[in-house]
Amino acid sequence: MAANSSAQIAPIISIAGLIKHFGRFAALRGVAAEFFAGKIYAILGDNGAGKTTLLRSLAGLAQPTRGTIKILGGTPRQVCAELGYMAHPTLLYEEMSGMENLRYFGKLYGITDEKRCEELIRAVKLEPTLTRPVGQYSQGMRQRMSLARALLNNPKVLLLDEPFSNVDMRSGREMVELLTRLRTEGKTIFVVTHQASLLDGTADEFIWMDSGQIVTRTRTLAEGITNE
Repeated sequence: MAANSSAQIAPIISIAGLIKHFGRFAALRGVAAEFFAGKIYAILGDNGAGKTTLLRSLAGLAQPTRGTIKILGGTPRQVCAELGYMAHPTLLYEEMSGMENLRYFGKLYGITDEKRCEELIRAVKLEPTLTRPVGQYSQGMRQRMSLARALLNNPKVLLLDEPFSNVDMRSGREMVELLTRLRTEGKTIFVVTHQASLLDGTADEFIWMDSGQIVTRTRTLAEGITNE
C-alpha cells in the first residue's frame, strides 16, 4: 500500500493541538495528525486511551477544549452531512424492524428511497423482509444494522466505534469486506476496535493511542505490537 505524500495530496482531515477536558480529566492531550481520503484507519489502545473521545470529536459530538479539527475544509459540525457515525451502543429503535429503523433515520436525512434502505440492509448481510423488531435481533445483527444506518447518507467519512463488538468471526470478516469496498469508493474510514486482528492486512494504518495522545502510527499490526 503506497503512502500518500502530503506534498502532492492534501489531507481530508487535519487535527492540531486537540485537547479535551472532562472536568479535571484530560481525555485528549494535544493530538495533532493528518489523514487522507480513501484509507482505513484502525484506532487502537487500552480503555481510557482517548479513542472514543477522538472519534466523537471528529463526529462533532464532543467539542474540543482547545485545538482545531478540519474535515473537508470545515469544522465537523459544518460538514456533518458528509459524516457517518456508528456509536458503540447501537442506538436503534428496538420496537421497530430493521427496515423501519432505516426508513425513520432516512427521513432525518431527507432520504425516502426504499431501494437505498434495502440495498444497505443487504450490504450488511441482513434481509429487508425481516419483520421482527430489532429488540429480538442478536447483538451481532444489531451491530450490522447500526452500520447500515451510518451509511444511509452515503458519507465521505465513516466513523465506527467498536463495530465488531459481539460479532462472530464470519460476520466480522464480512463487515471488513464491506469496509474494503467502501474504501475503493474513496471513503475515509476510522475504526475504533479491540479486535484489531480483523483489520490486519486490510487497514492502511494502525493508530495507537495512550493517555489521550497518538503515540505510534504503523502500517502493520505487528509493527505496533513490537513498538509497545
